[in-house]
Amino acid sequence: MAAHHVIRDLRTLAALTSTPEGAQRLAWGPVWREARNWLAAQARELGVEGRTDAAGNTWYTLPGGTIETVIIGGHLDSVPNGGWLDGTLGVIAGLGALRMFKDRRPPVTLTVVDWADEEGARFGRSLLGSSAASGSLRVDDVRALVDKQGTALPDALRENGIELDRMLDAHAELKRMQVRGYLELHIEQGPVLESMNKSTGVVLGTFGVERHMLRFVGQAAHSGSTPIPMRRDAFMAAAETTIACREIATRYSTPSAGVVCTVGVVKVEPGIVTAVPGVCEISLDQRALDADVLAKMVADARAVSEAAARANDVSVEWRTIWRIEPRPFDPRLLALCEEAVREVTGDAPRLPSGPLHDAAEMVPHMPVVMMFACSARGLSHCKEEDTPEPHLVKTIDAFLRLVEKVVAGPRQP
Repeated sequence: MAAHHVIRDLRTLAALTSTPEGAQRLAWGPVWREARNWLAAQARELGVEGRTDAAGNTWYTLPGGTIETVIIGGHLDSVPNGGWLDGTLGVIAGLGALRMFKDRRPPVTLTVVDWADEEGARFGRSLLGSSAASGSLRVDDVRALVDKQGTALPDALRENGIELDRMLDAHAELKRMQVRGYLELHIEQGPVLESMNKSTGVVLGTFGVERHMLRFVGQAAHSGSTPIPMRRDAFMAAAETTIACREIATRYSTPSAGVVCTVGVVKVEPGIVTAVPGVCEISLDQRALDADVLAKMVADARAVSEAAARANDVSVEWRTIWRIEPRPFDPRLLALCEEAVREVTGDAPRLPSGPLHDAAEMVPHMPVVMMFACSARGLSHCKEEDTPEPHLVKTIDAFLRLVEKVVAGPRQP
């Protein structure tokens, strides 16, 4: 019945905070605040009061036999027109865990955190609240961010009682905690588990990311009068690089640890039908769970971009946008997670997470593990996002079983 209660709460929250186009819980906005007020009311019914830290993260703590703490994390914020499960599944499953211990004191303290602005959908900076808590946030990097309406991030934070220059105070609070483990339940947001006909997966860790802009510069020329062998076509060099980078990702993929690469931005100048492109800029996003593999992918991509530039008589320059190292999860918690999933579903496939999650920010500070529920058609960040209820029930049951195992487990050395 616990899983069905969690699903009922998820559907209630979705009805409260969605339109026919999908979820509208954009961070720092009124619908997001309404969702948080609803969560606070549910926690109060269990006798648990929430507190908000300096970064806007909200914590709901059930004291246990010791101050050693098991943290369950998730996020209520969504992308515009998002789904009913992304982020909320972890928070509401955490609420289910608090309910599970309502009438019996846990041997350790249990706390549920609703991270603030995981999505970064409004201001473009993902994992905002959790990165402040982890201490990795560089405040000056986000100070000038504005949303599409022209609202500055510091002003949006202030509207919610948060001062940008105080956000890193949340890190000091986190450092004072004695954490046994951090657990996060999320939908996969991809097609792998569904393709295997599996309800639930054990997450090995989050991919490392290397994100760059590549700028190819040749010479614009008339498309009708310039022979192909005499062209300095910047787009052609970029296109050849794009195809080669896909082949690099395919080469480094393995059945147990696939890697990905994406070219999502292409800018061509002068951008007219009758001109050979003189400039082309592309984005390159490469991801892998193994740091050595990721480094080799980047090196190979540089080599193929330079070869393509030479072949097309153009130049190429790389500019780093962002990088984060792979964040593998804790082996002991992975074993417990696999055990819990097997007990419920009979099998526990392991897979990496391509998307980043708040859990990645916690890895340097505490033992971490994640569990995935399969995503119907692999869809997320859209109103069609879903997990069939029989699969969802099994995953929630497995996650609550994991909570029980970690709460009852031995103390960290």
